[in-house]
Amino acid sequence: MATKDDQMQVRFFQCARGHSASLAALGLGAVMLAGCVQTIAESRVQSALVDAGLDRANADCMATRMVDRLTIDQLRKLEALKPQGNEPARPTTLQGYVDRVARVGDAEVLAVTSSSAALCVAGLG
Repeated sequence: MATKDDQMQVRFFQCARGHSASLAALGLGAVMLAGCVQTIAESRVQSALVDAGLDRANADCMATRMVDRLTIDQLRKLEALKPQGNEPARPTTLQGYVDRVARVGDAEVLAVTSSSAALCVAGLG
């Protein structure tokens, strides 16, 4: 004879089985949403890098790595970078951009940006 616990487990699994398609659809939706957010963030970072003076090829390469490694808050810090003093509106070199990034004051942002720049310039990004 089945105990009350056994009966509850059977009901639970029957209920879960009936909703497995809904749970799978929900999981798929979450994965798709995450992919859309990733694409939007990468596009914004690419645009910000180009606006900051980087060429399109380096911006595309660097954005992919940076979006994977930095938080949204860290990416916003980069997006907000502005020239100071007598700096040109856009850095004229990739090193100039990395030097500007150092002002953010976040070691991880600097490390990810500089390593991304180096790998992309070397064709390894």
